[in-house]
This record gives sequence, structure tokens and C-alpha cells, in this order.
Amino acid sequence: MTSKPPVPRKVCIQGITREGRAFRPSDWAERLAGAMSSFRPGGARAGIAAHIGYSPYCVPRVIEGVRSVIVSEKLRDIEPMAWDFVMNFARDNHLMVVELGGADEPAAP
Repeated sequence: MTSKPPVPRKVCIQGITREGRAFRPSDWAERLAGAMSSFRPGGARAGIAAHIGYSPYCVPRVIEGVRSVIVSEKLRDIEPMAWDFVMNFARDNHLMVVELGGADEPAAP
């Protein structure tokens, strides 16, 4: 009997500072996710197969009216420095970070 591999943890970086202010610029989530777009299954693609899109491991979202970025710990598995960059961005800008449940929803307390 084989057990299922653990589901990767996800965190939500919210565009709200610890002081309660909206983080600016308003497109910060798209910029951050865009910077992480090459970190994807199979790596970055070049040439005719290349297209603009976000990595499935770092995706911008609007959750309950708040710009956010959903980050999977799979990002850390493929590039620890990319994970550190994203988490340090959140820390350095005083952004709220919450762990998510299974369906991109905040985990129950």
C-alpha cells in the first residue's frame, strides 16, 4: 500500500500591509508573478513554444477584493532562491502572508 505524497503547502501574500494599508503600486501582484513566470514545470521555454503566462507556482489573484499572490512551496522545490525572493519581498514590504487551505482559501484557525 502506497501513501499519497503530501499536498504542497500554499501561501497567500496579500496586498495589505501589517499597518492595514493597501500596497502600491496597484499592479504589484502581476509584476511579482511575472518575475516568477519562468519557474514552471519543464522550465522556461524559448522560441516558438514561448508564451506569456504565469507560473502555476506563483499566480496573482484578487481574493475578497484584495490583490494577492498565491505561492506554492513547489516553487521552493525547483528554485529555493525564487521562493526566498518572493517571501523576502513580502517581509520587506510588511505584507500579510497567510497559509492557505486546499482550495486557495485561508486555512481554518
